[in-house]
Amino acid sequence: MSDIISFEDYIASLRPLSEHADPTVVTKDGEKIKEAAESLEGLNELTVSSLVQWVSEHPDWVPALGLAVGLTQERLKNNLVNKFGTAGWQTLARTQSEDLIKYFDSKFNLINLLHDQLYETYSFGDVLVARGGTRLIAKRAGVSGRKLEDEIEAIARELGLACETRTRFKGRNNRTAPCDLVIPNAQNAEIAIAAKVFDSTGSKLTDAVREVEDMGNVRRPHQFIIAIIDGIGWKSRRADLQRIHQLWVDRQIDGMYSLASFDAFREHLRKAARLRGLI
Repeated sequence: MSDIISFEDYIASLRPLSEHADPTVVTKDGEKIKEAAESLEGLNELTVSSLVQWVSEHPDWVPALGLAVGLTQERLKNNLVNKFGTAGWQTLARTQSEDLIKYFDSKFNLINLLHDQLYETYSFGDVLVARGGTRLIAKRAGVSGRKLEDEIEAIARELGLACETRTRFKGRNNRTAPCDLVIPNAQNAEIAIAAKVFDSTGSKLTDAVREVEDMGNVRRPHQFIIAIIDGIGWKSRRADLQRIHQLWVDRQIDGMYSLASFDAFREHLRKAARLRGLI
């Protein structure tokens, strides 16, 4: 079993996983966004100082800056929570406007992207690309989760372990539970691993918690259950994440790792496999 770290330390280890979206995929509509865009076009210059004043005077227009750098409202909230500990952009715009603009500029290249887009002439093709943007972002998020699963499988293969992916393993009283990787196979599970990474929030996170709980509930005494949980989407669903962490505290699962502790996960997997005579 791995040494348990505090919930707050685990939260602090979470980091963004999805690739940053191309800013040309902005799709938001509505009068408020149009008004914000027209106001940005009317600025004499685009600098940190001018944008600090702009956002201080119009704190409810912060989402327009998010759209300008390719962030949907949900991704905007998650990034603000990750950086400032709150999704309240109006309060941030009033009380930390300079920090907010500097963050947007350093993280998302705000000023250069605003300049490029405000003075660009767009074609019909650009419009179609923008309308396809949310679908592109969703695909990119899915790729992040699948990439992690592939990396876990690669580690198991490197250790010489037989494994199966994206299946259900048999536990106590022939009950089964879902897992992203099982060693050596679903019928004779010695080690079962869940990989749940999300940069966005939603029902999928609650479903992920249930899956890990199911794994802990059906485990046989000799089976190792390990969870890899990461992504800043969890920071907006702390209660859900804490349920998984409590499973670790209660020793219903044997380990819980973020990507920041991936080396420790690799060592845990090696030791567990050795204890079960698999290597």
